[in-house]
Amino acid sequence: MTVIGLDDTDSRERGMCTTYLAARLAERVVAEGGTIDRRLLVRLNPAVEYKTRGNAALALHTDLDPDRALELAAAELEPLAETDDPRTSPGVVVAGDAPEAVPDAVADFTRRAIRELLDPAEALAVLDAAGYRHRGWEGGRGRIGALAAVGAWAALEEWTYERISYRAFERCGTPRDVDEASVFEEAERFYPDAWDTVDRVERQAVCVPNAPGPILYGIRGDEADAVSDLADRIESEPTERSATFLTNQGTDAHLADGRIGDLRDGRAYRVDGTVASDPETRRGGHVFFEFEGPAGSDARVDCVAFEPTKRFRDRVRALRVGDDLTVCGEVTDGTLKLEKFAVRALRRTAETNPTCPSCGRSMASAGRDQGYRCRDCGTSAAEPATVPLDRDLERGWYEVPPCARRHIAKPLVRGGFDAPVHPER
Repeated sequence: MTVIGLDDTDSRERGMCTTYLAARLAERVVAEGGTIDRRLLVRLNPAVEYKTRGNAALALHTDLDPDRALELAAAELEPLAETDDPRTSPGVVVAGDAPEAVPDAVADFTRRAIRELLDPAEALAVLDAAGYRHRGWEGGRGRIGALAAVGAWAALEEWTYERISYRAFERCGTPRDVDEASVFEEAERFYPDAWDTVDRVERQAVCVPNAPGPILYGIRGDEADAVSDLADRIESEPTERSATFLTNQGTDAHLADGRIGDLRDGRAYRVDGTVASDPETRRGGHVFFEFEGPAGSDARVDCVAFEPTKRFRDRVRALRVGDDLTVCGEVTDGTLKLEKFAVRALRRTAETNPTCPSCGRSMASAGRDQGYRCRDCGTSAAEPATVPLDRDLERGWYEVPPCARRHIAKPLVRGGFDAPVHPER
């Protein structure tokens, strides 16, 4: 078997898409007499500085000779890669291994590439030790992702599907002609086997990108037939080609278990703790609160729900000091950017000034550690009163809506969570 890894051929401004290159290369391999067993779309660490949007690397599993595979990959890549963009630095890796039998160091590299920040020197060291063929353009930083894609089948256990439909390449950069009514109708028909196709509240066709690349729409889900059938039912401009990828999208593979005080920038974590400050809406509509570790720990971290997370911010605003949570998200500049959170325990009561039993008015503080006194009646109380709190949250998981979801983040509708879920659609 042969595994071809590809990465970093696109540009934020100029377009292209490495999935498109992989789809074309797969067709070329078949035309050369080879077979394609699998197409993998592997989402890597979403905090990587050089990513375009979703930080995807691609792998093709084939029986083509490795030397010929490298030649074909280079021939397809060179006319398509947007190397005029100084941020674009393509890489190709070809392994003469069965996908499940790559060296342990390669599989470990994949797991690290999904959760950590790696540099080209690390990739080159692993490549040389494995004896893999590889090429780079404009520095070849894309060999990091290409190598990670090669090791993905051995490194990862959970896979979902994406069916990507591509427009005619000459139409790239022009407005997409996709009938949104058909997208919403079919999204409803195939949910939840296919998810994150639309955002029903924001009325967005999430599956249709805004970038100037060749993707017309991409349908994600747990069932290969469902994503393909849904894609085929959408009314749109003509598609040039389509391809179905196995992917780690929607799996939370980027999240590592972390502790407040030990969190590092450029990584994403799952962290337990307690709300330490009431949520505050700041300029721009972003909602912040402080989150602290277990009792006896002084460590704290700021958590934020940014404005693009829309109605998720109302869930965050409903939090109160003392609520026990598990929070998930990427850490940047010491702040954890929320993707989802689980309510483990809610604070149900609050302390307030006691009521005077004589006149029914609220007592005032009599001074530090001196209890409370009614200024009209002179009555006093040693302790504050306790009143019940009405809470708009329940125990369980809450998530950002589909319009704000990262590709790799796991939608609650997929299940497998350790508490009740409150999915967004």
